[in-house]
Amino acid sequence: MLNNIGLPGLLLIAVVVLVLFGRGKISSLMGEVGKGITAFKKGVDDSKKEIEDEAADVAVDVTPEDEKDKA
Repeated sequence: MLNNIGLPGLLLIAVVVLVLFGRGKISSLMGEVGKGITAFKKGVDDSKKEIEDEAADVAVDVTPEDEKDKA
């Protein structure tokens, strides 16, 4: 179904949405979408950092005892 829309169809949909919601409403909506995407990316980065920190805490030093003194 979406394969048959084409550029004229997309332009028609954009004009109808613009008429229905107005320019101000659409720009504020896009601002909220941008904030949501930013918050999502921050959450993913924070959880990735948390997982890496947990993995670093679990890591075990396997250096032999006599080699530890040489460093």
